[in-house]
Amino acid sequence: MHIMEGFLPATWAVVWWLVALPCLAWGIIQLKRLIETDREALPLLGVTGGFIFILSALKLPSVTGSCSHPTGTGLSTVCFGPWITSVVCAVVLLFQSLFLAHGGLSTMGANTVSMGVVGPLVGYGIYRALKNTKVNMFITVFLVCAFADLFTYVTTSLQLALAYPAEVGGVFSSFTVFLGIFAVTQIPLAIIEGVILALVFKYIVQLKPEILVRLGVFPEARVMAAHRGFANAA
Repeated sequence: MHIMEGFLPATWAVVWWLVALPCLAWGIIQLKRLIETDREALPLLGVTGGFIFILSALKLPSVTGSCSHPTGTGLSTVCFGPWITSVVCAVVLLFQSLFLAHGGLSTMGANTVSMGVVGPLVGYGIYRALKNTKVNMFITVFLVCAFADLFTYVTTSLQLALAYPAEVGGVFSSFTVFLGIFAVTQIPLAIIEGVILALVFKYIVQLKPEILVRLGVFPEARVMAAHRGFANAA
């Protein structure tokens, strides 16, 4: 997710920028619509963006010699969808590359695609599939957050494999090696991230359920029933 500056060949760096830019353009259009129609949702957007920045800035050494990070993108994906999340991620990645030396400007297109596009899109697919089912809201949020994290690193593994195919086995062999390196720490991290962000979502339901209802995050009856349940338990 944080491919460092200069690590990708120039051709691949450009390719991933070309993939990222249309996604960011559409995300900016959606963000503009949100600002114009529901400014009261902006504090929630700030909260979800803050979690993306904080969690993805955590640099955890792996036993394989690499580093792993949570991504924090699942909560924003549930509340605002994948495209607005892609814009938030791009802003986060820009600041992290400039001030924390995480990632880089040339590789920001690739990092945006993995963390801000593919991860949120996978999470959003899970969210849409479970939103109107009987699956518990908090389990849904957990799954969205965990899989958005995991598929960020699946995408990063593919990006690295395409740039550096193995002499024997080519891209597929290289992909499995990179995926194996990340998996050791990323699978438990994804589970932990899913639990943390599900608890944050629970807090939002307790504190400001009307925002979730207005955004159509989950059906009103389910959100308000959960809110009343927490209120009665207190």
